[in-house]
Amino acid sequence: MAPLGILQLAAYLEQHGHPCAVYDCLGPGAPASLAANTEIILATNPKLVGFSATTSSFMAAFELAARIKASRPAVQIVFGNVHVSAIGGELLRHFPEIDYLCLGEGEGTLLDLAEQRDLREIANLCYRSGEDIVVNPRRQRILDLDDLPFPAYEKLAGFPRGYHLPLFSSIKRYGATMVTSRGCPYTCSFCDRTVFERWYRTNSAAYVYEHMKYLRDRFGVHHINFYDDLFTAQRERVTALCEQLIAQPLGMNFNCAVRTGHTSDALLRLLQRAGAVMVSMGIESAAPGMMERHKAGVSLDAVRQTVEQIHAAGLRAKGLFIFGLPGETPETIAATSDFMLSLGLDDMNMSKFSPLYGAPIWDECVGGESGEFNEDWRLMNCLNFAYLPKGFASRAQMDALYNTLVRRFYDSKGFRRRFARRLWQHRWSLWQVLKNLPKTIQAARYFNRSKADLERVGPVFAPHPRQPRGLTPSLSPELVADGLAAVGQIEVSRRPAA
Repeated sequence: MAPLGILQLAAYLEQHGHPCAVYDCLGPGAPASLAANTEIILATNPKLVGFSATTSSFMAAFELAARIKASRPAVQIVFGNVHVSAIGGELLRHFPEIDYLCLGEGEGTLLDLAEQRDLREIANLCYRSGEDIVVNPRRQRILDLDDLPFPAYEKLAGFPRGYHLPLFSSIKRYGATMVTSRGCPYTCSFCDRTVFERWYRTNSAAYVYEHMKYLRDRFGVHHINFYDDLFTAQRERVTALCEQLIAQPLGMNFNCAVRTGHTSDALLRLLQRAGAVMVSMGIESAAPGMMERHKAGVSLDAVRQTVEQIHAAGLRAKGLFIFGLPGETPETIAATSDFMLSLGLDDMNMSKFSPLYGAPIWDECVGGESGEFNEDWRLMNCLNFAYLPKGFASRAQMDALYNTLVRRFYDSKGFRRRFARRLWQHRWSLWQVLKNLPKTIQAARYFNRSKADLERVGPVFAPHPRQPRGLTPSLSPELVADGLAAVGQIEVSRRPAA
């Protein structure tokens, strides 16, 4: 999918008169070697190179940055995104090749760097001053997101044809992703909110409509996946957007995420009339104790009712689950699998739990009392079991059970019947499957691996020699308080003081 964060930053710098180039190291046609990627970046003759890196991609980004620095020492290197925002200045002690860190929102910080302002005056910046690491105060958040330009999609090679939404999630081509808000009003135990912290802001309905229209008219996009943490948090905004899409149709479809308690029959019917195809909802687990611990305020009865409402509105329902949170056992995941099938979901996503440095559950994961944590950043990508709860004997056992659960859902008669009815709608996805048939077969074989097969595979690779371990998250007092409340240690009131 398109790297929206860095595209947004590029558009902001261009808006203020600073020419940029955008390069997606995992984009269509990107070479595999670090040397080739370095040459492509240096060919743009940059003065400043910014890396947007998650925890799992940080070491690969660092290796690329180190090559750039070795080739052209004068090029300044700045890193941002959630991993940097959660750990902070300690990263500069371990990675001297990196000049700056951006903690939090990046637009204003990158603009100040591009305009060569005094480092001491650049909010959100972390830098070296002799032997010291300086962490400047946080910047005032961008309160009106409508002031921001649309992401610089035109700078992304291969967009949109080289980028694809999840298979069978859309009925029109081509697809793209959008994020129309920043932050989330909730604090789940497993979620890192260090970039936007407590602040929750949204684009207006009018801005979102124009953004969709721009993607359609400029790039031929006809399906949008909204990746907001909670698209329907502000019902008035969503209602206004849907009403405009009904009154002035764009011929586009979209998917979005809802949360139990943030929807209604009327809103779901409005979403369907406006072009929505599928809505996702975070369920995480079907074991009541796990839900209370990690996603308070969501009950199984409420989830079931919401799925029924989604289907009654003529929409598809997709469930989002997490396997392997602290407290998980073979019994809790079996309960989740049973519940998943009973809901009659149209699709599901089961992530493998990866601890995040800024998440409330982090201290428990690294403490060792409830499980064993392999702090290898490259494995912390929700595709590997970096964390082994005490309820399981091995990661191979977890992987085998995960494969069984996935097969059970997609092999079920209910799912196959629902899928068969929509087969012609998904002709573009089927075409992608046929074009990539060897990879499809390889994936299918993976999900048929037994526990014994997985045990024989062993570790994927040795630890990275440059990755530090045991770093402590650097969180604001507000996030610390929210985290303690999320794991049930204190109660927090957010009512304004009298």
